[in-house]
Amino acid sequence: MAATTAVTLVVLFLAFVANLVHASPPGPMVTCSSGNTTCIVSNALGSFSDRSTCDVASVAYPTTETELFNVVSDASLRKQYMKVVTVYSHSIPKLSCPGGQSGSGLAISTLYYDKVLEVDLEANQMTVQSGIKLGDFIQAAAAVGLALPYTPYWLGITIGGLLGTGSHGSSHFGKGSAVHEYVVRMRLVVPSQSGARIIDLGENDDDLLAAKVSLGVLGVISQVTLQLQPMFKRTITNRVISDVDFESAVASFAAKTEFGDVTWYPSQEKVMFRDDDRVPLSTLGAGINDFTGFREQPSFLITTTRIAEELAEFAEDSLAKCLLAKVYVTTLLETGLGYENNNGRFLDFTGYPIIGNQSDLQAAGSCLDSNENNLLTVCAWDPRIKGLTYHQTAVSIPVTSIVDFIGDVRKLNEARPGSLCGTELYSGFLMRFVRNSTAYLGKTEDAVEIDITYYRSENGTVPRLHEDVLEEIEQMVLFKYNGLPHWGKNRNIGFMGMREKLGSKGDKFVDVMNRFDPEGLFSSDWSDAVLGLRSKTPVIDGDGCALEGLCICSTDNHCAPSRGYLCRPGIVYTEARVCRKTSRVVPEIEEADYERSEL
Repeated sequence: MAATTAVTLVVLFLAFVANLVHASPPGPMVTCSSGNTTCIVSNALGSFSDRSTCDVASVAYPTTETELFNVVSDASLRKQYMKVVTVYSHSIPKLSCPGGQSGSGLAISTLYYDKVLEVDLEANQMTVQSGIKLGDFIQAAAAVGLALPYTPYWLGITIGGLLGTGSHGSSHFGKGSAVHEYVVRMRLVVPSQSGARIIDLGENDDDLLAAKVSLGVLGVISQVTLQLQPMFKRTITNRVISDVDFESAVASFAAKTEFGDVTWYPSQEKVMFRDDDRVPLSTLGAGINDFTGFREQPSFLITTTRIAEELAEFAEDSLAKCLLAKVYVTTLLETGLGYENNNGRFLDFTGYPIIGNQSDLQAAGSCLDSNENNLLTVCAWDPRIKGLTYHQTAVSIPVTSIVDFIGDVRKLNEARPGSLCGTELYSGFLMRFVRNSTAYLGKTEDAVEIDITYYRSENGTVPRLHEDVLEEIEQMVLFKYNGLPHWGKNRNIGFMGMREKLGSKGDKFVDVMNRFDPEGLFSSDWSDAVLGLRSKTPVIDGDGCALEGLCICSTDNHCAPSRGYLCRPGIVYTEARVCRKTSRVVPEIEEADYERSEL
């Protein structure tokens, strides 16, 4: 107990020190040689889901729609493949890599395409260029007394990027938490035989249902008009309780709490319900959201944390991971997860409820606040230091299936105690609520999105501790519960069978895609694969491919046989095929299932 307390105090002190200096935001997502003749496109993590970057011939930085039109027109006349890349490029899959021959494509950066174009106070609408960051959009709206009702939790994404991937917050109220449901107008620049053309879509245009979530394959989003609301306040209380039978309350919680979400820490047998509703603007309170995970952190603290996790992985020490997770979660909860009651500095958390303007509570990202390039403090995942490297599985399942899914994870956790501690170092199982969408590539029914973040080795051939457990959960949520992946997250196997899952909506989207960009200049092998086009598949077969989620193992070489990891059936979801350390003692039921199964 004394050791745990000491570690907690050290973490608190270092987090306090972090707030005394300014963070350095991530470096550029496109880097070019002298003369801008060869460029490399990456993302905020430094590599995409298959550990690659992509080469392009050049990058363009339009600032006006006219410049954007000319960029698309010139490339279209040359039959050059194109892709949009945003300021911080948080997409984990390869959505920013052009098609065609590697190194021949064009990257169109929206780094400077980030202006507010019009505010209609009578209609409560705002029109912006697609490259504006969510944080800048929120503050611009707040300056005129308006608020975007639902958003993702991270301020560092752009409006165009979050729409392209269907990003969302958490709510089953009204139209739901997906930002694209509040788009009332959109302008796109798309290729044409004469070069380019502008498509202007309003609420009554069916094609808007494709453009709202487009994966960037229809063209470039130029302008977006969003329906806003008068500013309001929220009241937030994080309620931590035992996880005994909590799953029976999830659906009713979603129905009665407008902005609430649920975070489950299965190894610690606790769950946090975020009671989160709107209150009148006159309600007293000036709270802010400076979420600890999105706050600037000292570089040495990040690297030390990563080294500690790598040592536990190398030693296959579940206990060490569980202790680290307990310290992290305890510290997080005791400090209010970064919420502050009175717009103060760190440790200005005096208890719940947190009451504040929607603009101050809906998202966080203070590690992006400075333009200084000192690297003393950075976002925790910054690839310029030895920061956090991770995978994410983010999949939505029907709200009617959440009880059964949690029950299956419980069984797996009981069969393999301590196997899920690693997820709690990255905030456990986050459950957000998303409505059935009007968008063709949106959700197909009211759902609970389950976000799980976990350790990724610097070496793709090295299995993670409890590799099989996380793979089983991933396959369980995708295939047993027919889950739909978040387009901007997930490993390759998350996108298997997407065309079938989308049904007629997927067919309608492809029809629009073929009309907007008939030559496929904004398509790529990756987008073809996730949309099930031209016989492409997101699966990449080869030695060790299952370790990275590039495939589901069917033979031992897809795992790491030299390290003792062989392809075996799942424990609870026996249809799963996972990479398991065979020297580990496993439950009797697992061996029985193995005897009955065919690999």
